[in-house]
Amino acid sequence: MKYRRRIFPAMAALLLALSLCPCSALAAGDEAAENTETATAPAQTEPPALYPAEVLEYTAGDLDEPRISKTYELSPTDDPALIPTEDFERSGRIYTLLDIIKEDQTEIDTKEHIEVITLETDTNDMAEILQLLEPELEITTEDGYTGVLTPDYPSIQVEASGYGTSSRTVSATRTYPNLSSADVSLIPKTTEEGGRTLTLADVDWQEAATDYLDGYDLAIRYTATATYTGTATSKYATGYTVTADYKGDVTKTSCDTVTYTAIFASHGETQNGTETEAEPAGSIDPRLALIPLGVIALGGAGFGGWKLVKYLRDKKRGYVK
Repeated sequence: MKYRRRIFPAMAALLLALSLCPCSALAAGDEAAENTETATAPAQTEPPALYPAEVLEYTAGDLDEPRISKTYELSPTDDPALIPTEDFERSGRIYTLLDIIKEDQTEIDTKEHIEVITLETDTNDMAEILQLLEPELEITTEDGYTGVLTPDYPSIQVEASGYGTSSRTVSATRTYPNLSSADVSLIPKTTEEGGRTLTLADVDWQEAATDYLDGYDLAIRYTATATYTGTATSKYATGYTVTADYKGDVTKTSCDTVTYTAIFASHGETQNGTETEAEPAGSIDPRLALIPLGVIALGGAGFGGWKLVKYLRDKKRGYVK
């Protein structure tokens, strides 16, 4: 029994010491973790920030929540990731990013365009030429306009692209009656036919009248059938050039500026330069779990102290040997 009474006060003192250690150890652990994170965090280079073209302050929602919108005008080559999105303080309030809205400042210019198409063909038959023309033509102009054009059929023109010549023999006959003799000199050497001059090629003689003399029939009149020949030359097209107008509207789209609007909402105020925020729902500080242990330890220490005082008092009075 004596040993048990002496051990109990010692156990109470030990519990009191243990109740005071966890908080200090936890704080030391947190400080060590922070130092470790600070020591091991790599150095980061902050990208150059963009500056807004417009800043507006307003309220929104049923509770008139304070908000700030910042509008940035970027070119298509700018990186929107450089837009600042971190929390900031203004007029004693903390603002955090709520949303980013992108809007393309697109402009479309439309105008009429005519494209002249030329093609070569070996015929001037319009029905065949129409089969050679494309029903639509996609076009991109030198200044960046694009569109689809269609043929303007009344504008189609067909012209010979080259000429050749050909020749053939032509002939004509002439009859010369009642000639006094079968003498070629009595026949014209040339004649006109279809605007061409033909040359005498042959003569066929026939007796037209006879006279009986000394028992013989003598021809006294002749009919001559003369044949004239010549060469006719003609000109013909060796090919044709077709030109056609394609008409239609062409458009050009330009996008020189992209607008980004970053919207920030207020979620807290600052006090003496320190941000005050509500704790997230359901989050519990793990150090609060040590409070019951401390209470038990303090209670045990108090009870042990009372037993120790009682023990010393009884020993002094001689109750304990």
